[in-house]
Amino acid sequence: MPQSRRTFLKKTLAVGAAIGFPTIIPARALGKDGAVAPSERIALGVIGLGPRCQTVLGCMLEEADVQCTTVCDVQASRLARGKGWVDKKYGNNDCAALRDFRELLARKDIDAVLVATGDRWHAMGSIMAAKAGKDVYSEKPCGITIADCQSLADTMHRYGRVFQAGTQRRSIANYQLAAHLAHTGKLGRLHTLHASIYRLRVRYDWLPEQPEPAKDICDWDTWLGPAPWRPYNAGYVNGGWRTHFDFDSGATLHDWGAHTVDLCQWAAKADDTMPVEYEPTADNITAKYANGVKLVMDFLNSPFGNRDPHYRTRLGTCPVRFEGDEGWVETGDSGDLEVHPASLKSELRQLRRRPDGISPGSHGRNFFDCIRTRGRTNANPEVMRHSHIACHAAALAWMLGRKLTLDPVKEVFVNDEEANRMRSRPAREPFSV
Repeated sequence: MPQSRRTFLKKTLAVGAAIGFPTIIPARALGKDGAVAPSERIALGVIGLGPRCQTVLGCMLEEADVQCTTVCDVQASRLARGKGWVDKKYGNNDCAALRDFRELLARKDIDAVLVATGDRWHAMGSIMAAKAGKDVYSEKPCGITIADCQSLADTMHRYGRVFQAGTQRRSIANYQLAAHLAHTGKLGRLHTLHASIYRLRVRYDWLPEQPEPAKDICDWDTWLGPAPWRPYNAGYVNGGWRTHFDFDSGATLHDWGAHTVDLCQWAAKADDTMPVEYEPTADNITAKYANGVKLVMDFLNSPFGNRDPHYRTRLGTCPVRFEGDEGWVETGDSGDLEVHPASLKSELRQLRRRPDGISPGSHGRNFFDCIRTRGRTNANPEVMRHSHIACHAAALAWMLGRKLTLDPVKEVFVNDEEANRMRSRPAREPFSV
């Protein structure tokens, strides 16, 4: 019969004592000297080993109560590199390397998975993981359609899994302080929220066909997954899939919007709803909640500068601004906060603030803590659902070039069949759930 690691260790000790052999087991294996015993660690599997994964996994590997046991990628070079990251950290060669993520999900010794594939796989990979009994940390955007986000949230609830969307700024101190000012009435009644987003773009063409590599070098069919088939081009697998409609969540709006719109939702205490109107202009997409509060998604000319002077560049990437009738606060990835009136600065000094930068470390820690308590994560399924759908609605308004009205309860567009058809996309067989 299968045995737990703790049972195995106890039996080993008993057998050693019975036959008179000295049994030497490292203190670390028994959870002594401040270490966490293997039987008490969260066993982590990783699906997708690109550049973003290196950042997130790098933080997760620092957690003493987490053990990455298995990595998976359809590209041989990335798979080898990912296994190398893990083995180097642990000083051994124990990390299993798999090409097929379904083999990873079938393993009973894995408790949780990090889904860090390209966008097209996030929802389906997370849903399949939940059905396999795993808790899930998914990189954003967690779904490339409204229907994806709905199905993902519903699945996590149905299977009772802990889920964390990779919108880590909810777990970062300066953004938490900005939300605190909004939540405690220090800004007065909120009337306008500003979320920075990329200047949107989308393309529908195909890159030129190139010879398809052997399956053990790059499994192109699985790489495409639920996305429509197209000929292989190395540009796609090297990150050039972005902005292509078939692979992208919608005109790149989620690249920053998944963070900044989410933060505005949080500040407005709107985690259980979303704006009802979305109107594109030359400079932004202006949304409006049922209570009249405005959410302005401001276009940036590039991800790292040349933005509207309304924002201060030194606040870094992903800036947000919360405005009330008694004051405002503005912050970004630099960690700095600008406030008005000046009296709010003393309010900030009374609160502790740590220099998080944009590290996902505290967000991952929140995920692992919730695995143990079965509590709600900072970016739980409902948080993801509503903020992501708001982003999708805004992107569709921009792509269609007209104002859209959304029923926030039914999550359908009012009197716009074309927009409603675009809430979902067909999944390519056999990559469907």
